[in-house]
Parts: sequence; C-alpha cells; structure tokens
Amino acid sequence: MATDLPGGLTPRSTTRGRPRTTGSVQCARCGRSAGKARVTWPEGKICGPCFTVATRTHGTCPDCKQHRLLPGPPAKDGGPRCAPCAGILHNFHCARCKHEGEFYRRGICARCALRDDLTALLLTNPADPTTANRLIDVLCQADRPESIITWKRSAKVQTLLTSVASGQTPMTHEGLDSHRETAGRAADHLRALLVHHGLLPHQDPYLSRFEAWIDDKLRPLAAEVAKPVEHFAKWHHLRRIRAAVTPDKPAQRPVHSAKQEITETIKFLDWLWNTHQRTAASCTQQDVDTWLTTGPTTRKAIRTFFVFAKKTGTNMRVEIGHYAAKSRPALPQEQRLAWLKELLTGTSESVPYRVAGVLLLLYAQPLVRVAGLRIDAVSINDTTGAIKISFGTHPIPVPQPFTELLKQHLRNRPNLRTASDRDSQWLFPGIRAGQHLHPNTIMDRLRVLGLDLLGARNAALDDHLSVTPPPLVADALGYSYQVSFLHADAAGDAWSRYVDRRTEP
Repeated sequence: MATDLPGGLTPRSTTRGRPRTTGSVQCARCGRSAGKARVTWPEGKICGPCFTVATRTHGTCPDCKQHRLLPGPPAKDGGPRCAPCAGILHNFHCARCKHEGEFYRRGICARCALRDDLTALLLTNPADPTTANRLIDVLCQADRPESIITWKRSAKVQTLLTSVASGQTPMTHEGLDSHRETAGRAADHLRALLVHHGLLPHQDPYLSRFEAWIDDKLRPLAAEVAKPVEHFAKWHHLRRIRAAVTPDKPAQRPVHSAKQEITETIKFLDWLWNTHQRTAASCTQQDVDTWLTTGPTTRKAIRTFFVFAKKTGTNMRVEIGHYAAKSRPALPQEQRLAWLKELLTGTSESVPYRVAGVLLLLYAQPLVRVAGLRIDAVSINDTTGAIKISFGTHPIPVPQPFTELLKQHLRNRPNLRTASDRDSQWLFPGIRAGQHLHPNTIMDRLRVLGLDLLGARNAALDDHLSVTPPPLVADALGYSYQVSFLHADAAGDAWSRYVDRRTEP
C-alpha cells in the first residue's frame, strides 16, 4: 500500500469541544490550565470539561460493585469509582427523579428542568391536556435532554409548540405543513419526533417536501411555461414516486432525480418562450439541438420531458437520444490505495464519514445507497468476530482493518442521543428522529476532504471487474447486469467475453 498521503487531501479537525481557556488554575486530571476551577475534589482542582465528563460517566464501580455515576479519578486501577468510594462528598442525585448526574438547575437534572419548562409552556391553556402531556412525554424522552432545551429556546419553536398545545394547529401532518413558511425546519423536526414515537402516521419527508417544491417552482412561471411543467411534474414524476415509496424505500433518490429533470425543463421552456415565443407543443428539433449544444451537459435532463410529451401527444416531432459521457474519470490505483489507507488509519475525518468513504472505495457503493444502509446489512460472527455486509443478493466479507473501524462505528453511531434512540435501524442515523443521514451531507464532507467521488467509485468497480465476472459483481454489489457489463466494456476487461458454461460431471 502506498505510503504517501492521497492527492488533494484537506484534513479537518476531528477534536470535539471548545478550546480550553488559559489561566492560572491547573486541572488535576488533564493537567491543562483553566481560568477557574469548576470543583475541588480530593485529588485537587477540576476544570469544567473534566467535570462534565465525570458527571456523565456511568457504570459499575470496581469497589462497591454498584451500577451508578462514576465521577472518581479514571487513572486508578479498575477504572473510575463512584462518589463515596472516591471520597467525593457531593450528592449528585436529582432532588426530584433521583437520577445521578450533573445538576442543570437548582438541584435537578436536565430532564426534570426540561419537563418544568415544557409544562409551563404547553399546559398553561391547553385545548386537550392529554395531547399536550403526550407531546411533553415525547420531547422528554430524548437521551440527551439538553439538546431539546437548546432547541426550544427559539421563538419560532415556542410559537409552534404553543400553537399545537392550544389546538390552533392540529397535531397532524397537514397542521405542521401550515407552519412551513414561518418555521419549516422546526416543524419538520417536530414531525420526525412524533412519527418516530408513533404519535403520527409515517409520511415520507422527501415526498412531502417535493410536493411543496413543485408549487414553489411553478408560482413565478408564465402560464405558457407553467402548464406543461405542472403536467410533467405531477402526472409523470409525482404519481410515479407516490406509487413506489414505502417506509423501507424512501423517496430521496427518485425525488433528487426528478428535481433535476424538472429544473432543466423549466430552464429550457422559459428560454424557448422568452427567446422564440414558442411553447412545448410548438417546439422544433432545431430549438432542442441549439439548447443542448450551447450549454452544460446537465441540459440532457430534458430528454425525459420530451419522452413524456411524445407519450401524451403534446409534441411528436422532437427526438433526443441517450446521453453518452465523453470521459470516464477513475482514480489511479495508487491513489485509491492511498485514500483507503488514510480513511482506515488516519485522523483526517470523523469515523462515520471514514466508514462511508471506505464503502465507496472498497465496494464501489454510491453514497446515496450508503446513507440508506440499515444495521441488519452488517452481520457479525459471534465466534470469530468476522463481519459480512450485504449490498446485493448475498453477504460479502469485510477485510481487516476495515472490520475494526466498522465495529467502532457500530458501537458509537452518531445522533442517537438527540434525535433517534439506540434502537435506530439506520447504519448512519440522521439528525432527525427515525431518518438516516442525508446523502448530500456525506458527499459534501468527502468532497471537502478532497476525494473524487465518481473517480473513486469507477476505480473500485474496475478493480472488482478485473478479477470477477460482471454477473457475479452485479449480484454481490447490488448493480444491474447491464451496468456491470457496461463498466466492464469501458474498462476494456476480458470478462466482457465471459460465457457461463455448465461443466460435465
């Protein structure tokens, strides 16, 4: 494996937390200087960050064998101790719920403080006390209630919650949609929590936002442009996506593709009307050819509109063939290996995005598919500790050292304390309850890191096709046979001549 760093690498800081302030007080645990000590324990003065870590560490005390808060020094043999065994005289029990931890407000924990705030906000004049109490219970179930306290400080969030509790806004999808203009993100976050806890029926978030997106796109258009676009968007894309979407098959991928085709269609028809005063029905082949040859390759997305126009009889004259890319980027093998080494052993990015990058570089998985992986796609052998992962028809082995990195990610998946709970089925949980991490988030992080996403996927697929027949690669990695053979031909692979033969006994 190459020893040099991969080309274009732009590492980011993976150290969490705010920088420590300088001062004259030296922490007895971390040894760093601080402006002031948070507490003084038997070992000496303790800074704020070390105090926070200590008051959030729970486990079994090695001395008294009780499962409780372990604020004692972590450097002793056997691990940190509970407060009495460590000689810490402070009582960490919440005065109300008796949970051990850091006090958030006047002797009570953050969860009890959150319940007090929500009770004052939502139970002052509730239209239905039962509904308001259910909403309070849902918000208080967060594993890290401090995140909900921060979230509800927003005036928009308080207005939304008060409106729901008072009955002015029904606790339904339609009711939350009415706040899309004033508090769209807050409404979507609340919707995700309610769906995750079973208080609202499932609704695909991408589909609902796509419907609103279509209306926003149509609003400023001229009637001659808006009418065919609306017909195309709602009768071709929206109807097809509605029929295909299920709780296990979200609409993110088809919605993303549909948005690009609709956007490019709007650009073309708007240019056609403003330049030549022609509509989709009167458009000529020369108009389309001029548009395609005088702009970027993204204009090829109007092909779907004219296929639809021909089926509906709107325009029978225009023909647009399939687009064939003139180039096929692929990372050189030494660069691919350098990137694999960096993501497996380096510290240039946090663990979740390193895992996603390895899945791209090792198994040629599109990041849209990576984001939607569930934890049941990963199987661990209890005896040997070996891991297999499923992308297609059968699981395939995970080699070392990726096995250890993947296990580390499974033990510490992100976003399980503020949105989804520990039972989340997503391999990459998102910041909204019950949803996975958005693919664009992963793409942006890896692009900023310096990785060529398309080149990495092509290089990984070429590597598999160089040693394995295309049908087997397709079955293992979740590709279609057609795509596998196209990549094999583009790579000049001898397997393009592969023929399956039955061997005589």
